[in-house]
Amino acid sequence: MPVQSDTYRRVLDTLPSPVTLVAVSKTQPVADILETYAIGQRDFGENYVQELLDKQPQLPADTRWHFIGHLQSNKVKYIAPFVHLIHGVDSYSLLKEINKQAGKAGRIIDCLLQVHIAREETKFGFDADELKGVLQHYNEHRKDLPHVRIRGLMGMASYSSDHILVREEFEGLKHLFTHYKTQLPEWDILSMGMSSDYTIAIECGSTLVRIGSLIFGLRG
Repeated sequence: MPVQSDTYRRVLDTLPSPVTLVAVSKTQPVADILETYAIGQRDFGENYVQELLDKQPQLPADTRWHFIGHLQSNKVKYIAPFVHLIHGVDSYSLLKEINKQAGKAGRIIDCLLQVHIAREETKFGFDADELKGVLQHYNEHRKDLPHVRIRGLMGMASYSSDHILVREEFEGLKHLFTHYKTQLPEWDILSMGMSSDYTIAIECGSTLVRIGSLIFGLRG
């Protein structure tokens, strides 16, 4: 499926200047990603470690790779040398493993904590109480995690045509983001919103949207 360049530019035109667009390139051929890169896109999101490892050497060095899928601890070592931002940290043990592998790579890796805001049970992430506990532990032991930096939160709303429900879920995540922002000076990324709901997410305060089908077309 060819890159929808006109749609891509229209999407960019709808984004306020502080909002970052991550082009979700999972399952897309390298040629289409390169075409999007040539238009000016630099941030790309991948869900699967092996696919990312296959693509990363084929893209220019200034490509910013976002890992947006569910990351297993035993796979962190493969992406630690180059990943730009890990969106889906959903356990403290994963955060520790990212710190360990980032240290081996001589890097500090930016991360987002994933919060479960959707009605579906299949989504990963912390609930509000778990998030509170993780951040408290992180603040108390930050010296033990010098190679990770928590930049904010990520969440996925219910896959629903009920815009009131989706808005409520995004507003709940924005409330949590605002509540904890005073505790973490580097807390500046709220990743929420995809092709079907990114406009609502932006209205609710998203600073980063993850859009795939509007850019690359629907996958067969």
